[in-house]
Amino acid sequence: MALRSVTRLFRGGAGVEQVDLQIGFGEIVALVGLNGAGKTTLMRLQLGMLRPDSGQSEIDGTPLRDVDAATWARVGHLVEAPLAYGELTVREVLEMNLALRGGPRSAPRIDAAIETFALAKYEHRRIRTLSMGNAQRVGLAAALQHEPTIVVLDEPTNALDPAGVIVLRETLRSRAGAGAGILVSSHHLDEVARIADRIVVMNAGRLIGELAPHEADLERLFFDTVLRDDQARLP
Repeated sequence: MALRSVTRLFRGGAGVEQVDLQIGFGEIVALVGLNGAGKTTLMRLQLGMLRPDSGQSEIDGTPLRDVDAATWARVGHLVEAPLAYGELTVREVLEMNLALRGGPRSAPRIDAAIETFALAKYEHRRIRTLSMGNAQRVGLAAALQHEPTIVVLDEPTNALDPAGVIVLRETLRSRAGAGAGILVSSHHLDEVARIADRIVVMNAGRLIGELAPHEADLERLFFDTVLRDDQARLP
């Protein structure tokens, strides 16, 4: 998947500008930045949830407008909030997400997702009754249960307990090992450094550099990168 010279600006100047980013199959790319840097907007543009003012987003080298249903069925995503209706049970949400991707409501696949994300005791509970952490687990299970080859996750560790973070980490490593291209945003540098092949820094709607995941004192390097960019933009 790729964004090529993508720009989308909102009133007041927020948005993203001239973004070029490519994620290869088998690669985990972490997108990091301060709140308001444009990470969620970038991910929405990659998934076609927003249309760019200029440039284009691609999947498998194909512009989004030409991507077919079979390709979209290979995408797994969680951006901002899980796709779930409060009155549905956990199992019904997983069934719905499989159906929306054009696949059968495979009981073994759903069972595996419930087991992986430790949702067995909640599978017949309605989503509206779950804690934020368990609702996030459901969203991640729904995004990953069909073994997608393209994965886009926006702050996926939000509200997760340490056990949930470890499950997600292992699941993403497994997906990448199977050849999936993964884009994940986070403000937890230490966490994404454990799984990322590349860490891309975003600030004020632009990509401003990359960090090596195993670099010493990663947090200081991140803030230095952002500070230099802020100073360079001063009049």
